[in-house]
Amino acid sequence: MSSSPPSRLPDPDKLDMLRRLDQFREWHSLDDKRFCLVCGKIIVGGQIQINGGTRGNGPLRLSCPTERCNSIPMDWVLPTDELVALATTTTSEDHNGASSKIADRDEEQGGLASRLRKFALHLKLAS
Repeated sequence: MSSSPPSRLPDPDKLDMLRRLDQFREWHSLDDKRFCLVCGKIIVGGQIQINGGTRGNGPLRLSCPTERCNSIPMDWVLPTDELVALATTTTSEDHNGASSKIADRDEEQGGLASRLRKFALHLKLAS
């Protein structure tokens, strides 16, 4: 299945699209951050992709900018200090090739990322 390329909009238009298409959280600027529950990355409003539209593939939709991540606004939460620390640690450990350490640490810390994913799934099922 082919999808349309992400839309390139001027910043004020992109912010307007984020505000209209993300019914779960408010966007104050393109610098606002979200934590993606699917890929575990911190994303910024300016990075979010806008796809589709009248000349694209169906209605406009927002998607995570992370490669191979298919998350949507429902999967993005406001980053807490704990989530930022988790994402920072995960990114640096991934960079060093220590992904098994992340899983071990996640288990030891009560599985924060795992609990967040389960919570997000619960929210998806409830809607």
